[in-house]
Amino acid sequence: MTASVPSPLEATRAWVETFVVGLEVCPFAGREVTRDSIRYVEVDATDPAAALMKLMEECWHLDEHAETETTLMVLSEGLADFDDYLDALGMAEALLEEQGYEGIYQIASFHPDYEFEGEAGDSPRNFTNRSPWPMWHLIREAGLERALAHYPDPEAIPERNAALMEAKGHDALAASLAALRGASGQG
Repeated sequence: MTASVPSPLEATRAWVETFVVGLEVCPFAGREVTRDSIRYVEVDATDPAAALMKLMEECWHLDEHAETETTLMVLSEGLADFDDYLDALGMAEALLEEQGYEGIYQIASFHPDYEFEGEAGDSPRNFTNRSPWPMWHLIREAGLERALAHYPDPEAIPERNAALMEAKGHDALAASLAALRGASGQG
């Protein structure tokens, strides 16, 4: 019997629980998973204007629902190419600013092929921002500020995560990400 391929939302939830929280890549995520305050939304981004409209709808949802701390917009179609994703991300960030949401919400970006500028494509460090599907993580700035205020040495988080990714290694991280997506583990 063949295992079924997880949906983009199932894969993303599993990634949050096993990678983000399980490895403490984001030391604040565990609290939100426990509180069930993360909203997961699947978005078809083949039409950029429709995806941007969905971003605004998610801002409005957060405006009206204080119990939702953050939204993960899983971009299941249309932005598989990392350069296309970056173009859309730039439009999304500009839209937030244009609509007066700068300082209220911010977008953290994740993509299966994420590469930090200046990092080699096969660098394990890139996995801190690699996810099973392209994603815009819409974060409440006030909630982030509260979390950071109670966390010792938040400036050390990126380097801690980079060291963790280096210790895990590219092949193991790539296989784990492929497994979450239901792929063969090649990558």
